[in-house]
Amino acid sequence: MVYEVFRQERKGQPFQHAGSVTAPDEQFAEIYAREQYGRRQESVALWLVPRQAVSEIEEFPDEFEMKYRRVDGYSIKARLHEARERAGTLDMAPGAGDE
Repeated sequence: MVYEVFRQERKGQPFQHAGSVTAPDEQFAEIYAREQYGRRQESVALWLVPRQAVSEIEEFPDEFEMKYRRVDGYSIKARLHEARERAGTLDMAPGAGDE
C-alpha cells in the first residue's frame, strides 16, 4: 500500500508534500516515514495519508462570477462602457465621439 507523507519543517509553517512510502500497513508506513523524513530533525511533524484517501479536484466553477480576481477575465474598458450605458452618461465619456 502506498502512503503519502507531508512534513512540517518548523512550528507554524504549512505542511508540504515530502514524498511517498510503500508499506504493508500503517504501522510500517509510520516507521518508514519517520526514518525517511524525520531522522535528521528536518521535520517537526509528519502527516501520513493512504494514497487512495487523497482526492484530486479538477473543476473550479466560477459560481459567483468573480472575474475581477482573474487578470484574463476582466476587461476594465468593457465594464466602464457597460456602466456608462446603464447610467446614461456614455456620450459624456472621454473620447466618446471617436467611435
